[in-house]
Formats: sequence, structure tokens, C-alpha cells
Amino acid sequence: MIDTHSHIFGPEFDDDRAEVVRRAKDAGVNKVLLANVDTNTIGQMKRCREEYPDFTAMAMGLHPTEIRDCWKDDLRQIYDELQNGDYVAVGEIGLDFYWDRNFEKEQREVMRTQMAWALEMNLPVILHIRKAYAEAFEVLSDFGNRDFHGVFHCFSGGLEEAKKAIRMGFFLGIGGVLTYKNSTLGDIIREVGLEHLLLETDAPYLAPVPYRGKRNEPAFMTAVRDKMSEIFNQNAQVVDEITTKNARNLFGI
Repeated sequence: MIDTHSHIFGPEFDDDRAEVVRRAKDAGVNKVLLANVDTNTIGQMKRCREEYPDFTAMAMGLHPTEIRDCWKDDLRQIYDELQNGDYVAVGEIGLDFYWDRNFEKEQREVMRTQMAWALEMNLPVILHIRKAYAEAFEVLSDFGNRDFHGVFHCFSGGLEEAKKAIRMGFFLGIGGVLTYKNSTLGDIIREVGLEHLLLETDAPYLAPVPYRGKRNEPAFMTAVRDKMSEIFNQNAQVVDEITTKNARNLFGI
């Protein structure tokens, strides 16, 4: 399996990162894609990559909730990294209006800029969209009929948003939320099919049942895979094979 979205480079894992990696491998997770957050996390992520070069790959981007007054300087640093570093995607980027909309204009501009970089560099994008699906599709429409490739990470939209994202060339990233009691995500993914899905954890966030409330880690992705297997009435190996193939095709890892 490939965990297509993780932050195991963060301080939450500083005391036991080696054990986290070992447990992931024991669970059948052979690769983890590290998604950058802001300019402060670049060094942490690169150190993790250096420590586990065969187990990790990296994506570079500026997260929408981390956009502040200095966002233009931050973007310059992100662009330098993308040009000179070993990155397989632009991410995570996007729009997040869950907490507030104080930087809505800036979020849109930063997303648009980083999408343009992804197209310029022929890299997939990892989109973080929260309470902003209509606005995100507006930004994407600014690019006309350009062919996108990427993933709506931690997909939280409805069926129509899912279908629209897929038509535009995106996969849906599915993690722990799928296992939650009141989640409608199972009905949505059943409609769109396994061929459009990626497995992810977003570790240390959004741990699946039965680990909900704990620090999430890549090994817990087996719970998401098993729930997906139940939804599609397929054995776990088939879910593993299809989602892993999707991840390899998208990110080249």
C-alpha cells in the first residue's frame, strides 16, 4: 500500500518515528508521501526524507490555512524548492474556509499560482479543500480546459463534487473519515468506483475507527482499506492493488 498523504515528519513523531515506520512496513505500507505545510516544515520534511529515502517521497506546497501577510515571500521559497528539490507533486495546496475567510482573496491567488506551477512543471497537485468546493472549482475553471492530474485529499464533498473532480482528472483521497459512524463517504465512493480512489492517512490527524481520538499513523491505513473492501465487496488485496496502482500512476512512486 501507499499512504498518499502523511505528515510523519512533524514533531508528533519525533520520539518514535523509527517505530512508526516499522509498524507501517509490518502492516504492508511500503511508501508514504510527505505533504508539506508551510516554510517552517520544509526542513523537517527533508530530514525525514533523508532518514527514510526508500520509504518516503515528498510534495511541496503552501497550505491554505498557513497563508499570512508574508505569503508572497513564502511562495518564493516554495517555488525555489520545487525547482531545485526532489518533489513528486505540488501540495498540499487549496482553499480552507472552515475557520474564517479573512484571507479568502489571498488563498485564491496562492492556489491559482501553485496550480499554474504544477501545470508548468507537469506535476500532480494535492488539493486541500474544506468548506470551499464551489470556490475551488471556480479557481480551477480559470484554467479553462487544461488537463489536471492530482487528488482531492481527504475528500469531504458530496457526490456531485466527487463526479466533477473526477471529470477534471482528479482522484479522491480517502482516509479515516470513511470509517466514522455517520460518514456518507461510503455511499459516494461506491458510486464513483475504486479506479478513482487513493488511500491516505493524513497522519497524525483523522485516525480511523478503532483508533479514533489517537494519533494517526500510516499503519492504521489497514482499517481504511478494510472498510473500503467491505463497501466494494472486494477482498483487501484487490483494494490494495487498485489503489496502489492509482498512486503509482499519479505520482510516479
